[in-house]
This record gives sequence, structure tokens and C-alpha cells, in this order.
Amino acid sequence: MNLTCLRVSLIYCVATILISKTLADDWPRFRGLDGNASSANLAPLEWSDSKNIVWKTKIPGRGSSSPIVAGGKIFLTSFTGYGQSDQDPGEKTELRLNTLCFDRDSGSLLWNKSIEASANEQSLSVDNNPNGKKKQVAGHGYASGTPCCDGQAVFAFFGASGAVAYDLEGNELWYNDELGTNTAGFGSASSPVVCDELVFINASIESDTLYALDKKTGKVVWKMDGIMKCWSSPCLAENERGETELIINQKFKVYGLNPQTGQQLWSCDGIDDYVVPTPIVHEGIIYCLGGRSNKAMAIKLGGKGDVTKSHRLWFTNVGANVTSPVLHEGHLYWASDKGIANCMDARNGSSVYRERMPTKERVYASIVRAGDRLYLTTRDSGVWVLAAEPAFKVLALNKIESDDSLVNASPAIHDRQILMRTDRFLYCLGEK
Repeated sequence: MNLTCLRVSLIYCVATILISKTLADDWPRFRGLDGNASSANLAPLEWSDSKNIVWKTKIPGRGSSSPIVAGGKIFLTSFTGYGQSDQDPGEKTELRLNTLCFDRDSGSLLWNKSIEASANEQSLSVDNNPNGKKKQVAGHGYASGTPCCDGQAVFAFFGASGAVAYDLEGNELWYNDELGTNTAGFGSASSPVVCDELVFINASIESDTLYALDKKTGKVVWKMDGIMKCWSSPCLAENERGETELIINQKFKVYGLNPQTGQQLWSCDGIDDYVVPTPIVHEGIIYCLGGRSNKAMAIKLGGKGDVTKSHRLWFTNVGANVTSPVLHEGHLYWASDKGIANCMDARNGSSVYRERMPTKERVYASIVRAGDRLYLTTRDSGVWVLAAEPAFKVLALNKIESDDSLVNASPAIHDRQILMRTDRFLYCLGEK
């Protein structure tokens, strides 16, 4: 190796190490670095209009996606031009889908890039709805998928309008609008996940398909058809042999795939209804929730073929329809969409406690953990803070009274602070 090649190699190695270290300290995708929505560091216990608001920034447009943090920047999605008011939504042809970048320290907007929405996006109106009720998309909007970042680019998925990638300065790298055209009343919700050279996108609602895209070009590398009734995000999990599996939890079946090729490694009988929650993994076991009747199960990774009898550890009729859980010291915790705080023994699926939350609305945000605290976000009544222990203990209830907009997004934990998105503002909560 000549001197020039050696220098290039060293520069590449240093850059790779720096990116890896930065991401290790960040929250670069939906539910954090490993998708388990947990941080070892404590975050603030209390906040209000006059306490522990480091900064507050008006968001251009509405949305239900969560903030992510990578390399000193916050990324978020929103929609503008249409649907800002349910009573007077405007013209759907004006709908724009935005990827936003904010400065992590100050909250200032650094850039705002948008794509034109597909004509296939559904309307907020009561058109073709015989009972006269508004379609559910009015409650969630057109920017529900949380973006992800690999330290060099940010990737966003907007359902029937496709996926887009930008570099960290906001320059568009690629746009793929051929991932499906179908819509459903609830809208789109799946968030992309990036691993190595691929971006995984669950387009079950749009085309019954799971896609693996080349992260540099946006072209399809492989795809899996037949993904049914699944709003859940893909999950990357390591089995006891140290191999990475790509998990997709859909109606009737849970699949384990080779993430590089899409080859099916195993399948397991799943929940007999549509699935929204994203699975979490711990020590080679995947935990899956879902279904309107609220069910949950645990599957040991690393199997081959049909593993229903050999690797499914337990199945129970307690779970969640929309929200995803966290796992801490042998217990699963979550806030169900029905407004119930749950604790479950992860060893056998037995319920430890179920307590009603202080809200009149359904709960759409998923729980997060910071140290020994759990944060359960309601749409209308603030954030409940519980002790992360198998005994029900309320530590605080926090609400920003000056902001009466609904909260659909899960918060992010970063640098002992909480990043929380309402329908109007992005907040940084904690000590300065």
C-alpha cells in the first residue's frame, strides 16, 4: 500500500469511528438507536410553561412523526399546504410533505425541504364515507413516519407519496415514488430503518410489500410481497449467534428475514388482526404487540422454518393496538391506546399491573424510558412519569398549559433532555 492509499484508508477509518461514536450517543431513528426507546441516562422529572423548557420552536406544518437526533441536528417531518384545519382543509393539490432540520442546541430551523404529495393521497373530507364521519387520517395527518439517519443522510417515508433522502445539508440525494399507491383510513405510519447499505421500508399499506432500498440511490435491492395489514416499522434484531435478523410483525404472521437478501429465515403464527406496534428485542427474544383486542407474544430468535411450536415462548390476550413497549429489568411496560398503563412479566407474559391514565383521548404516542423513569405521553393531558419498576408509582404529571394542541408523537431522549413534538411546537425539556 502506498502512502496516499494509507492516508485515505486512515481518514476513512477515523471518519467511520467518529460517525459510529456520534450515532451511539444519538437517537437516530424511531425509538432510538436500537429501536427499544430506552436511555440509560436520566431525563427531567418535571416541566411546565415556567420550568425546564430549554427552548421552544414553532414547527412549519403539522405531523405525528417523532424527532430524531444525529450529529448535532434534529430531523422531523411535517405536512403543509393542506389539512392544517379539519374544518377548512383547503385544496389537496397544495399538499407538501416536508423534511425539517433543526439545530440541536438552539432549536433554530436550519433547513426545510419538501416534495409534492401524490395525487393518490386520501382526502380529509367525508367523500365516499356513508356514515358522514371524517376519515381517520384527519387525526394523524400525512407525516406520521419518523425519519432515520445514518450520520451521512436522512431518509423519510411518506406512504403513497414515496420515500426521499437528503444529505445533512438538505440536498436531495434521491426520491422514489414507486413504493405503492394504496391508502387506508388511518394513513401511513411505518418508519424507515437503515442498516449497512440498505434502507428498509414497510409499505404494507401502500403495496403489501416490504422494500430494501439502496441507501445511496433509492433503487430496490430486494422486496417481499404479501405483507398484510401492517403499520409497524421493521425491526433489526441480533440472535444468540450474533447474526442480525430483520423482523416484520404483520397480520397472522411474524417473519424473520436475512436483511441483506430478504431470504425468509423463519415464520411464526402471529396476531389475527392488523398490527401497528413496532417489536422490541432483548437478549435474543423479540416481543410483539398488536390487534384491536390487544395481544402480545414473545419469540426466541435464531430459528428456522415454522417456529411457532419451538420458539414462541408465550402468547397472551393483553397488549396494545397502536403503541410500542419498552423492556427494563425483566418487565415490559407500555401505555395502551385505550389509556391503560401496563406492566408485564417478560418471562411469561403475566400481567403485573394495569392502571388507567388521566386522559379522555386515545393514546397514540409510545412509551420511552430514561434511567429509572418511564414517560407515557397522552394526546391531551400531558406526560405521565412513572417509576420503572414492577409496582405502580406515579412520579409526576407534566403539561404545558399554553400549548393546547394534541400530542401524537413519541418523545426522544438525548443528552439528559427530552425532545417532544406537539401538533404545533418542538420542545427541548430539561436543564440547560
